[in-house]
Amino acid sequence: MTGGDTLTDTAPQPDLSVNLAGIELANPLLTASGTSGYAWEYSDFVDLRLLGGFVTKSITLAPRKGNEPPRIVETRAGMLNAIGLANVGLEAFLRDKVPQLRELGKPVIVNVAGTAIDDYCQVAARLDDVDVVRGLELNISCPNVKEGGITFGTDPAQASRITAAIRKVVRNKVLIVKLSPNVTDIAVIARAVVEAGADALSLVNTFTAMVVDVEKRRPMLTNGTGGLSGPAIRPIAVYMVHRVYDQVARQAKVPIIGMGGIQFARDALEFLIAGATALSIGTALFADPTTPAKILDGLREYCTRHKIAAIREIIGTLKLHEPATGPKSTYASQK
Repeated sequence: MTGGDTLTDTAPQPDLSVNLAGIELANPLLTASGTSGYAWEYSDFVDLRLLGGFVTKSITLAPRKGNEPPRIVETRAGMLNAIGLANVGLEAFLRDKVPQLRELGKPVIVNVAGTAIDDYCQVAARLDDVDVVRGLELNISCPNVKEGGITFGTDPAQASRITAAIRKVVRNKVLIVKLSPNVTDIAVIARAVVEAGADALSLVNTFTAMVVDVEKRRPMLTNGTGGLSGPAIRPIAVYMVHRVYDQVARQAKVPIIGMGGIQFARDALEFLIAGATALSIGTALFADPTTPAKILDGLREYCTRHKIAAIREIIGTLKLHEPATGPKSTYASQK
């Protein structure tokens, strides 16, 4: 080696790619629906090419103005939103947004919402023929007004019914069902939609919550309640992802998109180890748009440190503690 030569690290970089029910992602990171618009709203702040894929905000059959403001309020450990699915509607999305999404060069997943099964089916059927769209994320948290306001996502029969109906019209895209955490047992809902034809699951959506203005003695949001997201919900979301993975997804070989308060690489790793294949980042983007880049650096560092060749090797590798088998504790022996 001559005096001008330097040693360089030739170790291969870990493989961060994952397969989401047939959608090849360069890395597990996606945007959470509703947090980055239709992609280009976010492009001024970060290189979108860093992401594994992009999830759009919800698209409904007709345009929606959403709820009256104030419809966002920050909390100590997160954020409440009651946006009300504001969006440009299906026709404007196809005309104005799809051409832009073609320039993205990343897999696109469109979040689909509605107020009745027929609404969902019409939107899904039109999107099923759009080339740039790789998957449809079915948002079943909206009220089914034709059925008395019961939400699809909190009733197994309703969740199964809408998933089966959309499965009939979606033949070309990966069908992802986004699950509500506002249920007694999320695994029951997960099993219902998987049996009805879901290719993948997305969880968790936001938790119904309220913040009160103590001076006015009124809710801070005009809507009264909103969806809580951010770091406050992360431990619950990790638990729910693992429960669904353990009870339903692992056996059915259905991948999970995990979300809920992911802010740092350690957060992302928790979800992956608990059973998630891909990860959606939402609330953290409002505080720091460079969050995905920092998480990717952290994932690479973790894999290198643990001599892991590919990030997919850690998916679902959570090891639960074995029950204690030794002598009873002093406290137990005194009872």
